[in-house]
Amino acid sequence: MYIDQNPAIIENGDFRKNVDDDGRPKRTGTWMTASAHIITAVIGSGVLSLAWAIAQLGWVAGPAVLMAFSFITYFTATLLADSYRSPDPVSGKRNYTYMDVVRANLGNIKVQLCGLAQYSNLVGVTIGYTITASISMVAVKRSNCFHKHGHHVKCHTSNNPFMIIFACIQLFLSQIQNFHKLWWLSIVAAIMSFAYSSIGLGLSLAKVISGPHARTSLTGGTVGIDVSASEKVWKTFQAIGDIAFAYAYSTVLVEIQDTLKSPPAENKAMKRATSIGITTTTVFYVLCGCVGYAAFGNDAPGNFLTGFGFYEPFWLVDVANICIAIHLIGAYQVFAQPIFGFVESSCAQRWPESEFINGEYPINIPFCGQFCVNSFRLVWRTAYVVMTAILAMLFPFFNDFLGLLGAASFWPLTVYFPIEMYIARTKMAKFTFTWTWMKILSWVCLVISLIAAAASIQGLATDVKKYKPFHTEQ
Repeated sequence: MYIDQNPAIIENGDFRKNVDDDGRPKRTGTWMTASAHIITAVIGSGVLSLAWAIAQLGWVAGPAVLMAFSFITYFTATLLADSYRSPDPVSGKRNYTYMDVVRANLGNIKVQLCGLAQYSNLVGVTIGYTITASISMVAVKRSNCFHKHGHHVKCHTSNNPFMIIFACIQLFLSQIQNFHKLWWLSIVAAIMSFAYSSIGLGLSLAKVISGPHARTSLTGGTVGIDVSASEKVWKTFQAIGDIAFAYAYSTVLVEIQDTLKSPPAENKAMKRATSIGITTTTVFYVLCGCVGYAAFGNDAPGNFLTGFGFYEPFWLVDVANICIAIHLIGAYQVFAQPIFGFVESSCAQRWPESEFINGEYPINIPFCGQFCVNSFRLVWRTAYVVMTAILAMLFPFFNDFLGLLGAASFWPLTVYFPIEMYIARTKMAKFTFTWTWMKILSWVCLVISLIAAAASIQGLATDVKKYKPFHTEQ
């Protein structure tokens, strides 16, 4: 089928030089491109909450938790990299998605659990990005208001109109047929991600140098001064969830590995890329989190660019928030397109004769070429974008939602499935030393995920009581 669809391969003569062992066009990715993909996928809006997370944990536990999650993510990512091919990690059959990997190693029952965890996470991320993008758009308007009228003015603005604007942009972008045609948007989004993260780091560093020094401590917020005893416990667990979310990229690891050329073996190149990507990200996170904590102390805002730890230079704060909004426009599509593809392919298989689901109608658009319209795609994707926007308007609480996403997805996708697939693939005997400590690691991460999720739910419940529907949340 690939030869029929790619006549250039036939014209070359020896088509085997132009295809891989699965008949697909030859992959060209290297460990360097994979490292770039990992860094781009990991460094996102989660970096904005790290100063707040360190403020809850303090100078000792904060960096320690960051390092612990980086090690766990690296270790389980190497296990997942060995599962790309099965049964042999070097010469076995390729698996193109996370669900394919689980199906090949654990069977159909676990595939359903994996799909539930993965797609629930993807839906949650799109809702979270709608919230974050609107907060950043509101922050631009408020920043200009503060600059014009003074910092004492409240400058309250509703998030909802900006969520609607964001959703309208996504309505248009979601009609683009698949993620491969959105490569230009991903490049822009990656540049924006580095831009706003660097601006935030630079502003924090300038604040530390200029003084006065903020109040910090080895254990974070002080009970009786900054928080009550119960708030200290809940916020500590919520901070752990935020850090877990900041490292999450297992949902796209298999897809990244599927771009690598061979030789060298894909799992070897992916492990090298993972090492470089996680190391680079950890250094960046420690800098952003620790410098942000040094700048703001125990009063660090949940999002240090939109929480107005910085008022001046207002234009630079505006630029950073615009970069966040643009990045999240692209990031929304990165996480939404797999959902669109899964639902549409499932419906096409179930109703192959349906004209509504499978009919494509080409339309010529000036300066853009031919664009295919599908009735089901138009209705389903529009409904999805509207649904995420409505849910975002109901729960516009950035920090708590961020922690809940991280806690809910971290254990099954980052820890449980990679460990279980490794045990199944190697036919490891029960109660051996390696089996025991890997199971302990999995259970410890489950407990951490549960308490972080509980803390985020408690935070959401508290915020619901305080929420004023026409005021922006910081």
